Amino acid sequence: MGEAAMSCSGGREVFRLAAHVVRGRWFMVFASFLIMSGAGATYVFSTYSKEIKVSLGYDQTTLNLLSFFKDLGANVGVLSGLIAEVTQPWFGILVGSVMNFAGYFMIWLAVTGKIAKPQVWQMCIYICVGANSQNFSNTGALVTCVKNFPVSRSMILGLLKGFVGLSGAILTQLYLAIYGNDSISLILLIGWLPAAISIIFVYTIRTMKVVRQENELKVFYHLLYISIGLALFLMVITIVQKQVAFSHAGYAASATAVCVLLFLPLAIAIREELALWNLNKQRINSSTEIIVEKPPIVESKQEAQPPSSSTQLEEKPKVSCLANIFKKRERGDDYTILQALLSIDMLILFMSRLFGHGCSLTAIDNLGQIGESLGYQTHTISSFVSLVSIWNFFGRVFAGFVSEILLAKWKLPRPLMMSLVLFLACIGYLMIAFPTPGSVYVASVIIGFSFGAQVPINHAIISELFGLKYYATLLNCGQLASPLGSYILNVRVTGVLYDREALKQLARKGIARASVKELTCIGSQCYRLSFIVLAGVSFIGAVISLILVYGTREFYKGDIYKKFREETKVAETETTVSR
Repeated sequence: MGEAAMSCSGGREVFRLAAHVVRGRWFMVFASFLIMSGAGATYVFSTYSKEIKVSLGYDQTTLNLLSFFKDLGANVGVLSGLIAEVTQPWFGILVGSVMNFAGYFMIWLAVTGKIAKPQVWQMCIYICVGANSQNFSNTGALVTCVKNFPVSRSMILGLLKGFVGLSGAILTQLYLAIYGNDSISLILLIGWLPAAISIIFVYTIRTMKVVRQENELKVFYHLLYISIGLALFLMVITIVQKQVAFSHAGYAASATAVCVLLFLPLAIAIREELALWNLNKQRINSSTEIIVEKPPIVESKQEAQPPSSSTQLEEKPKVSCLANIFKKRERGDDYTILQALLSIDMLILFMSRLFGHGCSLTAIDNLGQIGESLGYQTHTISSFVSLVSIWNFFGRVFAGFVSEILLAKWKLPRPLMMSLVLFLACIGYLMIAFPTPGSVYVASVIIGFSFGAQVPINHAIISELFGLKYYATLLNCGQLASPLGSYILNVRVTGVLYDREALKQLARKGIARASVKELTCIGSQCYRLSFIVLAGVSFIGAVISLILVYGTREFYKGDIYKKFREETKVAETETTVSR
């Protein structure tokens, strides 16, 4: 009987331990990594865009219009932010998973001809809905992690957005293993896989009490090393697959290795949660109880007396809503949504993102056609996409960790790194405008890195300048600049210039436009002028960002995380007393 009781007790202990791990902060970080790994379907658009163009008979301007609505959906996340303000994270993540599947599944049905050819506006709605789903993942997982790790926000932002950056290469490996070299099936994969991951891990994402562990920084570096290992493996396997023809078994083996690396953070999560479990048991089983008595609070008669009505009026003067909106607040305070949106700092951030992200999205979305115009093979063009995805990751983790180091050691304003990466991006655009043998490979690396670095920097700056109270909404409001920049630079500039050059080539050959199903431009001149424009716009964005560097230099010289450290100490004291 005693052995049975011990066995039952041991079983309950194991169950409680498993529940502790699954409900822990570090398991939530692991689950967020997986959700983010499937939340970057927009980055593989250039892999399957050719299938859409051919099957539906679009010209480049129409395809770029579709690309704009993809970027519009991916960056207009105000709805997801407002929903996050009034609901739990799991609800938004579930809504996003439904939208993801619905949008991309309809695109797959249209491209495969299983439904009647949709109108262009219908396709724009499908891809906008599918792309918009990633905002719900971002808001649910990313914002929750920032609130759970406020002092390490830049690092968690870099890691989470880094996994989003890797998602293009991850999804590419998985679709090659599951469907083979069939880019139409990639559309189906990005419809069902991210939705399935979100549904599986949705209830582990939640806001928790802020408690900072002594080894928290060390754990984040361990997670960084694993993520770098995953990125390096993806880069190597991408290069090898370009040089060697893989069998289906070879693709399956590479995808298996990717999955193993993706699940390695789970081991770190279990290790940390097990250490916390043992620490809690030691405290509970300690024979010495620590009783903390709070001294009685003695109020003077003056303090005990209720304030008079005249005093109340003096302490709380009536202020109009409009006056409160334009009230000047200190950087780092919890701004209201309207106060933040109408501030000069947000305007500068908006303009730098408009130019920086607009240029990057335009370059990434046109990589497929750039490779085609320069005579690269299809599998080589796929490697460009994977390189952008991988270096997108390196840019994100680099910006997240290095900007934090520069801030901690030398008090350099975080917007300074934004300026530097925008200057770097100019080099990548010029390498496409004036291509040489192999220059597109280097340009893909530079563009991917600079685009990735902008994301965590921008998110961290918003959280630092305007506070975390309405961070979910402000984060998504800040992203509105990206689709606007993409529309102007991609649809109205790059697409138009590409089609104009293609029409010139048809005219030189004496071919009528009506006799050609799709416009195709071949040669280095196809994207020359448009990428010169992109380089100039990116340079202007970098200069605008320098204005914010100058304006926030005093703010970043102070201790911007002081409030959160104090809250952490209070939470730790309360936890100790309760035990």
